[in-house]
Parts: sequence; structure tokens; C-alpha cells
Amino acid sequence: MNHQHHESDVSPQFPTRREFTKRTVAALPGVALLASLDFLNAAETRAAKPNSKFAGVQIGLNVPYSFSNATMSGDDILKNCAQLGLSGVELRTQPVEVFLGAPAELIHPKKDAPDAAGRAKQLADWRKSASMDRAKEFRKKYEDAGVLIEIVKVDGIFKMTPDELDYVFTLAKTLGGYAISSEISHTEAELKRVGQFADKHQLLVGYHGHATTKPEHWEKAFALAKYNGANVDLGHFVAGNNTSPIPFIKEHHERVTHVHVKDRKKNNGPNTTFGEGDTPIAETLRLIRDNKWRIQATIEFEYKVPAGSDRMKELARCVKYCQDALG
Repeated sequence: MNHQHHESDVSPQFPTRREFTKRTVAALPGVALLASLDFLNAAETRAAKPNSKFAGVQIGLNVPYSFSNATMSGDDILKNCAQLGLSGVELRTQPVEVFLGAPAELIHPKKDAPDAAGRAKQLADWRKSASMDRAKEFRKKYEDAGVLIEIVKVDGIFKMTPDELDYVFTLAKTLGGYAISSEISHTEAELKRVGQFADKHQLLVGYHGHATTKPEHWEKAFALAKYNGANVDLGHFVAGNNTSPIPFIKEHHERVTHVHVKDRKKNNGPNTTFGEGDTPIAETLRLIRDNKWRIQATIEFEYKVPAGSDRMKELARCVKYCQDALG
């Protein structure tokens, strides 16, 4: 499953998270903004392809979610990623399917649009004839620009027909993905059914957990299928479980497809700028680095953009935080 077996712990000479935070620009908003601007400008003027693989750890971005634009095109997503110097993504299927020719009203229906069941059937029928050659074109466009589609996020996976499940696993592989991601279900039959398709296609499904998700929810999924996996959201885990996700990741690293990188406070506390919450971002990144695990560290942007900044500047700041953590 492309996950290597190493059990070494984080080296003790590294600073603690609090020490690290003191040293980083995140603790100095004015300097942080300048640093992120420098990072963004450097990425814009860089002649070479983007590269956000730092010390062997692929820093990625959940897109288009992190740009706060669900209808963003594949081209615009790619342009933003290149500007940020990002070479890896977790990509939702919507921009891909629009590129493949799916009717936009099926992919991005209006909230009050009637006949959801009818649209679902139309989309299922369309997917039966969707062109994987076009999917290869989409992948080539991204890879030529230096961006790998490593994770493919699939919405509504538990309601899909068998044909649709075969389609999304084939689509993910065609795009170059080493895993699919989906929200977790707490219904055993749903996890087992999707897991059977994961096993058939030999492609991991990383189930995304929120603050209510406990280790035993993922462990139940693991028991139901060999290729059922976990997308561990570091911020949600800390907020909901009031403890570090590192022991869980160590124990189940072969099943962890990617981690969502965000900072939150314990006791269902708020999202914060990186380094100001209770989430062990730096320690988790170093754990992945030191064990050489194939686990994308996927930034999922959810904190409020500070006054005087904008989303792209803050995203650049997040990438730089991760880069600095990996030294």
C-alpha cells in the first residue's frame, strides 16, 4: 500500500511546539504577513515548477474548499496552487467532472433546486459514459504544471450505485490518486459496502473525521475492509478528543491516507492561525518525515482571515509554517 514500516519516534532534539511557535513568524503577525508575502512573491516569480515537498513530506491543499469557492474551475485551482508553490492537492471531483463535460446544473445544483432524486439518476447515467481520456488530459495539465493530484475527494459516496463506485475509483486512479477521501459514516453496512469496492480496486479510502469522530470509529472501518483508511483531521481530533492524534497515527499509519492540517484549541475550541492552538502540527509533520510515510499533509484552511490580509496571503503563511516546521 506504499506505506513504509518505520517506528522511530520524533527526535528529542527538536524544539517543543511552544518553543517552535515562539520562534516562528506565526507568533509575530506583522512579520508573519511580510514573510508570507515574500513566500507568495517568490512562488510567483519562480521559474521552476512548484515544489511543496519539504524534507520528504508532501504539503498539499484541500481544493477548491480552501479557496472558499466550490464552483472554481480546474484551471483556476491550478493557477492558485502554482502561485502558492504547491505541488500536491486533495481535489474534489466537481471541477474534474465539469471538465469531463458533466452538465453544470448536476454538479453545482442550486440549493433550492427541486427533484434531487432525478438529478442523482441523471448524474449516475452520465457517469456511465464519462471519458477517462478526458480525465487523463486533466491529470496531464496538472502534472505538466508540477501539481500532483494525490487524493480525490468524493462527495455522496455512500449513496452511489455500484456503477458509480467503480467509476469514482477508476477516476481517482486515472487522475494519479493514491487514495480517495470521503466523510466517514457511522453505519457499518455503508463502510463495509464502500470498503468492498476499495478492496476490489486496491485503492485506500481515507474517511474524514470531525470532532465527534473517535479512534474506535476508524478502527471499526479498518476491521470491515483492508483498504478502508483514515483521513485524520489534526484540528478536529484535538478539539473533539482533547488529546494528540500522534499515538493513533503511529499505530495505524498504514491506514492513514493523509492528515488535514489546521490548528484548533481543545474542548471544541475555535480554529486559530497556525501555531496558536493546541494542535501538534509541527510534531506530526516531523513524525511523517522521520518515518518516511506516504501521508500527504493537506492544509485545510478554516480560520478567519485577519484584517489587513487575504486568503492567499494566509495560505502562503500556512505553507511557510509547515516548511519551517520541517526545517
